Amino acid sequence: MRQLALDITVPPAPTFDNFVVGRNAEVIAHLRTAIAGGSERFVYLWGEAGCGRTHLLKAAIAASVGASYVACDVNSYFDDAAPLLATDDVECLGADAQIALFNRYNTLREQGGGLIASGGVPPVQLKLRADLLTRLGWGLVLQVRTLSDDEKTQALMRHANARGFELPKEVCSFLLVNAPRDMGTLFSTLGALDRLSLETKRAVTITLLRELLASAHL
Repeated sequence: MRQLALDITVPPAPTFDNFVVGRNAEVIAHLRTAIAGGSERFVYLWGEAGCGRTHLLKAAIAASVGASYVACDVNSYFDDAAPLLATDDVECLGADAQIALFNRYNTLREQGGGLIASGGVPPVQLKLRADLLTRLGWGLVLQVRTLSDDEKTQALMRHANARGFELPKEVCSFLLVNAPRDMGTLFSTLGALDRLSLETKRAVTITLLRELLASAHL
């Protein structure tokens, strides 16, 4: 079971196709337009932890050519050559990194490039330099809405059905309560549960899921 448990921690690479849309169809439509060179190539996404902001930024980069993704920290550096820049969790930027992003933003706008940024709150609530906040608020500001438990349940059951097995609702409920709630990890856990069920010739039950989660220390 050890290898199966390790598989849980390796969700599939983020794409627009494997993002569970929920109430975020408009967000994805704007992102697709932005990376295709639409009229508005500067987008700021905000939403609570686990809503899928990071997935969407990485999906945008994967769908682009010459794009760069940065998981922001105090000392972040921004690729001067990338025509499209995705900066995740901008609230983590230190003072010098904020200046660097401000300058990079201006250059991208002058050169016809684009920026997709994200944070936990709207730009006006970020504790960053005023000039950088102004830039982040100039483009589209879109909220990424977290999936409800019902939406997650439906998505998980569809995913299980696509893999060829039935996911009992009580097993799904147990999974949502006892595992990390981001959809990438949830889908990976279902995949590991399916393989464990096939290898051990046991039904998909709460008991089997509990054993899997315990082996993965989730």
